[in-house]
Amino acid sequence: MQMLFQADMGRQTPDEVHATFWRSGVEAEPAVRGFAEDLFRAAVAHREQVDKLIVEHSRNWRLERMSSVDRNLLRMAVGEMLAFKGTPFPIVINEALEICRRYSAAESINFLNGVLDSIARSLLPK
Repeated sequence: MQMLFQADMGRQTPDEVHATFWRSGVEAEPAVRGFAEDLFRAAVAHREQVDKLIVEHSRNWRLERMSSVDRNLLRMAVGEMLAFKGTPFPIVINEALEICRRYSAAESINFLNGVLDSIARSLLPK
């Protein structure tokens, strides 16, 4: 989420984020770092579809009006839903909500939960 936030707020390309993020002092175990990079790449690779799903399922909210933390948490989670089919959606949603509790406003939890749940239901096989 922090890499997506950096790209979004700093208006940086994915290459620029990769060149600077880990050198900025962020520390992570190799497996965590690899997973974080995989999530970042997935959200970036599916950006158009991710943003479209977020807009469709966040009634009366435009992306640019959402808090930058919430917007990028949604992007991270939806990117994971699209790219990592083996991860159950409830786990993706729960992890996003845990990050939300740490980095966003308390009222954002219900908003993110509702949007992610709606997106997850739309992605289930019919």
